Amino acid sequence: MSKNYVMLAEINSQLTGLSSWIGNDLGLFALRLFLHLIVIFIIVRFLYYSKTKRRDYLFTYFLISTVIFLLSYMLESVKLEIGMALGLFAVFGIIRYRTMQIPIKEMTYLFIVIGVAVINALANNGVSMAELLASNIVIILITWSLEQLWRIPHVSSKVVQYDRIELIVPSRSQELKDDLRNRLGLDIFRFEVGKVDFLKDTAKLVVYYKTTDPNNTNMADDIENYTVIQQDN
Repeated sequence: MSKNYVMLAEINSQLTGLSSWIGNDLGLFALRLFLHLIVIFIIVRFLYYSKTKRRDYLFTYFLISTVIFLLSYMLESVKLEIGMALGLFAVFGIIRYRTMQIPIKEMTYLFIVIGVAVINALANNGVSMAELLASNIVIILITWSLEQLWRIPHVSSKVVQYDRIELIVPSRSQELKDDLRNRLGLDIFRFEVGKVDFLKDTAKLVVYYKTTDPNNTNMADDIENYTVIQQDN
């Protein structure tokens, strides 16, 4: 009887310890993951998507950020050499897709979601939940402020296949600029002349213009290599 009592007490002790362990660790993990997903949802869905309307990056940002969070959280208790740790996150920080180059704004948001994931996953016991929440709120507020409040003109560019090559000479640069303004409807302040094809009477131009329209602030994504032969300010 005493042996059965001791065995039951031992089993009860183990179950109690297991329950306590699951309750503490799993509860903390769930709380951090919930906080992380809420912050990423606000940044990606309401700050990024509301301005760019690019649904393809929503999938990328959510999954990359979640994977980084889980990876960082699971490796928190694993002793890593500093070089390996930096190299691990550098791999995710310099992601470059083969099909296209990621624009600078999208790369910035990629860095933000990775940074938020690392912060939320690796905050140790010395950092309270209030401090962690405050850090996430600061990131959200700064991102929102730069997107909404900082209304400064943005320089955008377009690649144009131009058909009036008689205007590309330096002496007629103002005529070329006026023609581009009339045909594109943009306030063009500078242009660059690239490849010229005399057989087809066309020239490749890169035109630069200022805009405050948040939906028209992406730089030309597919500017090919060109040799500038003239530039007008």
